[in-house]
Amino acid sequence: MSSQTTSTLTRLAPTQVELEIPLAPDEVEAAQRRAFVRLVRKVKLPGFRPGKVPRHLFEQTYGRDVIESEALDDLAPVAYERAVREHDLDPLGSPQIHVIPQEEGKPRRLRATVEVRPQFTLPKYRGVAVDVPAQPVTDADVERSLAALARERATLVPVDRAARLGDVVTIDYEGRIEGVVLEGATAKAHETELLEEHFIPGFAANIAGMRAGESKNFDLTFPPEYPHHEHAGKAATFSVTMHEVKEVELPAIDDEFAKTASASETLDELKAEMRKRLESLANAQRRRATANALVERLLAQTEIPIPDGLIDREVESMMAETRHDATVPESELRERYRHDAIKRAKGTFLIEAIAKAEGIEATPEDVREEIAALARRYGVAPERMRDALKKRLESIKAGIVRTKTLELLVDSAEM
Repeated sequence: MSSQTTSTLTRLAPTQVELEIPLAPDEVEAAQRRAFVRLVRKVKLPGFRPGKVPRHLFEQTYGRDVIESEALDDLAPVAYERAVREHDLDPLGSPQIHVIPQEEGKPRRLRATVEVRPQFTLPKYRGVAVDVPAQPVTDADVERSLAALARERATLVPVDRAARLGDVVTIDYEGRIEGVVLEGATAKAHETELLEEHFIPGFAANIAGMRAGESKNFDLTFPPEYPHHEHAGKAATFSVTMHEVKEVELPAIDDEFAKTASASETLDELKAEMRKRLESLANAQRRRATANALVERLLAQTEIPIPDGLIDREVESMMAETRHDATVPESELRERYRHDAIKRAKGTFLIEAIAKAEGIEATPEDVREEIAALARRYGVAPERMRDALKKRLESIKAGIVRTKTLELLVDSAEM
């Protein structure tokens, strides 16, 4: 059994450490023997079968450094993990490991630099005062939900008249800016509700009044806040052909409607059930808003150093995943993403630290319940969902811990 020597730790920054890791001579020699056995299988020298070249002849031909380099490559990750355990570190990302030049009379040494989880002092997080007003459910809210439910069960009746706002129409349309067809602004036989909020301002109003078989061209200007920034504020020409107009025929909202649209026997029962559901949603929204407010308040009281490398990796990931507007300078986009990444990282570190202080974990039962809930949502068997999520179990556990930690904060808050 090889003897092991103690590594030393130097903190280069709040979130970066350097480890100097000595390697015991006997473990280096054992690693070299293993490295030679692997290397010699790959060489061919006259008079020797593969793998049978003597070590001294191998070193004369290829050099001792080849064996030593291979051995140190093998030893580096093992020695690094040993030093991490020795100093109870929590690394973020992969280390940079270098071999320190050999000094006479001293053991071989490695130098590893790695970013680590930040250390910080948690503020008082239980019993934090926060004011997130409750949003009462009104009769108007219930009536709107009823109307939406009725619209889901409406009948579409073809009509021989000009289209009106609120009708369902089938149209072809094409948008152009300076003669160039706009991506995402062209469709054939597109069925849609003719409501202003579904289109850019003026689009629905220009279509209202058209009859089946008619075509029309009109000019509109995209609003300045249009999500596709390359179109924002620009004038466009639209060509529209109307194919069909349907009127939305709503069912009467009465006891019979309640029976067919729900498990309720009467309209009053349905309204009571809707109010209960809306109150549950309002309560869940308030809890989410409270959790966000608590995290914001705690972050304002806490200095959390963030590793630059972690933020850089997050920004690169966001840049790769996002198809950004070419009119926005890349430097501006990176700065925007960097701000978001720092805020998100600080929130994550804060919640993880609270979870650790409280001993909050994701139990096997928690994981089973989460997978079962996902299986119900997507209509698959729990076993299939578990198999599909095998590689994401750690992420699922982290999400469970985060949820439980936020629930603790909200339940203990002074509201």
